[in-house]
Amino acid sequence: MTESASAETPAHLKERLRQDAFERRDALDKPWRQRASRAIAERALALPDLRTVQPVGGYWPIHSEVDPRPLMRGLAKRGQSLALSQIIDPHLIWRLWQPGDPLPKGRLGVKEPMAVAPECYPKALIVPLACFDRRGGRVGYGKGHFDRAIAALSTRHPVLAIGLAYAIQETPEVPLEPHDRRLDFVVTESELLRISHG
Repeated sequence: MTESASAETPAHLKERLRQDAFERRDALDKPWRQRASRAIAERALALPDLRTVQPVGGYWPIHSEVDPRPLMRGLAKRGQSLALSQIIDPHLIWRLWQPGDPLPKGRLGVKEPMAVAPECYPKALIVPLACFDRRGGRVGYGKGHFDRAIAALSTRHPVLAIGLAYAIQETPEVPLEPHDRRLDFVVTESELLRISHG
């Protein structure tokens, strides 16, 4: 395969989209990101589809991504059970967690729930992303952790996948591969996108 042909593969296109999105996201002012994360949490908490489902699986924020902690605190405040991901490469598992529980650093330096916390199987996932499109396509960090997690959980029960993003992370089209799992909703500081899978 020539270099020009290989540059057009979905994997190469995703990597370019990922790096472009990280640059845009990293350029955002930190106080603005904090305000936007709170606005995103308020919008997500008003989502009827998320009102009764539990447990809800979340992630611990890294770098400049949307901070899901305001949303998770809001979910806990209204009595919904929460879980956080633990990386057991190449998979994620989920352990029950609530705000205030200790979070040691895992193998990749990301904070994770204690290994003694009970494993669970979330019915909704709060999903981080690098960029998204309006079909629910998502580019993550390139490891496939969340795609595999959604696929595995879906063998047990329906899973509501909710992506959190800043509006500037939108891209016209994400190249979808067979293993990719589309989001059901994308929540930004400016709108809530309900994705039609029809």
